[in-house]
Amino acid sequence: MKIVVSVTTSERSRLPSHLNRLCGSRLPARLRGVKFRNFSIIAHVDHGKSTLADRILEHLGAMGERDKRDQTLDTLELERERGITIKSTPVRLNYTRPNGEEYVFNLIDTPGHVDFNYEVSRSLAACEGVLLLVDASQGVEAQTIVNAYLAIDSNLTIIPVVNKIDLPAADPEGAAQELEEVVGIPAEDAIFASGKTGVGVPEILEAIVERIPAPSGSAQAPLKALIFDSVYDAYQGVLLFVRVLEGKVSPKDKINLFSNGKNFEVDRVGTFSPGLVVGQSLEAGEVGWIAAGIRDIQDAQVGDTITRTDFPTDAPFPGFKPAQPVVFSGLYPTDTEDYRKMREALERLKLNDAAFSFEPETSEALGFGFRCGFLGLLHAEIIQERLEREYDLDLIATAPAVIYRITLTSGEVLTTQNPAEFPTRDRMERVEEPYIKLSVMLPEEHVGPVMQLLQERRGSMVTMNYVGKRVELIYEVPFAEILYDFHDRLKSISRGYASMDYEIIDYREGDLRKVDIYVNNDIVDALAVVVHEDKAYSLGRKIVDKMAEVIPRQMWAVPVQAAIGGKIIARATVKAYRKDVLAKCYGGDVSRKKKLLNKQKKGKARMKQIGTVEVPQEAFLAVLSTED
Repeated sequence: MKIVVSVTTSERSRLPSHLNRLCGSRLPARLRGVKFRNFSIIAHVDHGKSTLADRILEHLGAMGERDKRDQTLDTLELERERGITIKSTPVRLNYTRPNGEEYVFNLIDTPGHVDFNYEVSRSLAACEGVLLLVDASQGVEAQTIVNAYLAIDSNLTIIPVVNKIDLPAADPEGAAQELEEVVGIPAEDAIFASGKTGVGVPEILEAIVERIPAPSGSAQAPLKALIFDSVYDAYQGVLLFVRVLEGKVSPKDKINLFSNGKNFEVDRVGTFSPGLVVGQSLEAGEVGWIAAGIRDIQDAQVGDTITRTDFPTDAPFPGFKPAQPVVFSGLYPTDTEDYRKMREALERLKLNDAAFSFEPETSEALGFGFRCGFLGLLHAEIIQERLEREYDLDLIATAPAVIYRITLTSGEVLTTQNPAEFPTRDRMERVEEPYIKLSVMLPEEHVGPVMQLLQERRGSMVTMNYVGKRVELIYEVPFAEILYDFHDRLKSISRGYASMDYEIIDYREGDLRKVDIYVNNDIVDALAVVVHEDKAYSLGRKIVDKMAEVIPRQMWAVPVQAAIGGKIIARATVKAYRKDVLAKCYGGDVSRKKKLLNKQKKGKARMKQIGTVEVPQEAFLAVLSTED
């Protein structure tokens, strides 16, 4: 016998319990009373976010046997190679509790490195709660604290998870207690888990249901959706990753973007599994994607609000502060014909990475290129690698620099991040540079060497706190001093146990000088650096010595010089190829030898007048690796 039952949402709640169970599996998800939970995983770098996400996906059956792999949500090749998360990745999961209740989880795996902190803040805007991971062997680290306060400021529910309890050196109770002392999250609330073995995953899933609130907002209200990310698709145009706060959006709906007032018609909507899955609609509380035939990349601004043209909302979502780049570097194509291709690649990367910025610039040495802004050195390195791999570009990068504020003698105030644009000393009244508040967490036995390193970098101590078994050093340091190799030196000195986090606080006056580099008596503007006067000579000496090693030898001697203003402070020479013109001249009068040598000397002089020296990319990299 076949029974056909047709019910509405209101009638659904009045069905007898046995009939409810009978037809429940046949009803669409929304009619079965499915509830949503939106959450992110946040932690310090390498505390096991992506691995725990793998176990959650496995437990909920989101990965088949053929799809199983490590770091499932790390979709970029670079992420898998480096073992770090660069982009936040959303995924939709179905969870059925032991009592039969059904839930839909929208999980967003986030980066842990300080350079990608903006990715975390964007992900949190789409959530009601977070899993805060702490390594059971390492305890609370600098970025753990920062991410925890990001979640607290966003009024999100925090579920503390002590991860990696399977490690031999694990101290789960100590890590939970440390979390309570530093952040104020009760130790008894912590869940002990292992992303490697899957221990604790069922408890985490139940905690998500019990502790994280359901998303608010009515599907009958005017549409209000927040764009928290976007990506460019060659066939569908810009795909908007959205969190629907109120209302409902379906294909054929006319939508309006608040930032520019432009209207578009929705082609498709869908969710993440973690690939793109086409759906029928997105309602209040859901996380998904929208394709609306948006071809102009500039129209899709992260943080913008979407509403329906025929049923608009009154006010946009407040969004979040746009990220301000703090590190700048010049990127130039080695082949000038790739300039247009590079511009298109940069525009697409900017769409997917709102913290990245660029503007055209010209260098006498390198030709046409772009001045690019990043959140840190790792961010800059990742962008360059993505350009080279994903867009098949061959690039030259100049030394990174921060934004300097210059007050001229005329009273005019300039801001520049390009050392080549520095005015001459007689035109400058003072130069100010950005300072950061640097927090370093490390074991007590490494405090002395790390404090010495910070003093070498012109840092001044603010305070020193004892956190459990470790020490937190807080210093105020010029941002330019930690750009190049500070993180590597810190890890080396502390044997890998130290972690750091920083925030920019203000600008302060400094005794800064621009060091120009001359090759064969011609200035190379792309190699100019700004440095404190106390370090100008030593840095100039290291740069010219390094460059003399990597610049190819010519038929004549090539001088490489460092100068401040018109004063040469260091010089090295690329030795000329030598040809022994006296090889066949043995015996006889010495005047015959002098005649041959003078003839060779005149020939080299003529060659030098018309010759040019090619500066290879290794020479530009030499500026970045001037530390012994």
